[in-house]
Amino acid sequence: MKPTLVLVQLISAVAVSVLILLQAKGTGLGRTFGSATYHSKRGVEFLVFRATIILAVIFVTTSIITQVFM
Repeated sequence: MKPTLVLVQLISAVAVSVLILLQAKGTGLGRTFGSATYHSKRGVEFLVFRATIILAVIFVTTSIITQVFM
């Protein structure tokens, strides 16, 4: 069971890293501090945003399970 959890944790860590880098692409320094106008996420941008959240939750959950129960 532990090797499976470690494998899921490793895959989710790499996937979260890639998705975060994809999101950061195209954001300038001005937009980082909120000087740009509001725009809503649509299409692929929204999908990447949601996938990042889901994979981050999976990563944290597997990390906690691995530390507490193994």
